[in-house]
Amino acid sequence: MIHDLRRFLRHAAERLVPGRYLAASVVALAFDMGSFLVLLAAGLPPAPASALSYSLGIVVHWFISSRAVFVAGVAERGPERTRQKALFVASALVGLALTAAVVGIGSALGLDPRLAKLAAVGISFAATWLLRARVVFAM
Repeated sequence: MIHDLRRFLRHAAERLVPGRYLAASVVALAFDMGSFLVLLAAGLPPAPASALSYSLGIVVHWFISSRAVFVAGVAERGPERTRQKALFVASALVGLALTAAVVGIGSALGLDPRLAKLAAVGISFAATWLLRARVVFAM
């Protein structure tokens, strides 16, 4: 009976992860987009502004993801947690590379950098969700 209850609660918590991840992503995106617009207004070219702002979003996302989204999948302190942080950063770097590439290519093709950034957000979101759910915080 206790085992069934634990399994039920774990399953229920797992079903909430995508919604919490989306919420965490929205908060991180707000930091990302806000700083992106500030950096553009300050005269930074679109691709570096996008990379810098995305980096701020990475930091915000780690704190939220590890404390409110993938709580059950967070490793204990020590080597496994360090490995997990490295994998999180690696997944973020994949998203960063995709973001910078999409914004850079879009801008080079004459797209408004803000529209290119929006396209990059969707592509990066899908890639990082898959990496984090299936690799970084795999339970």
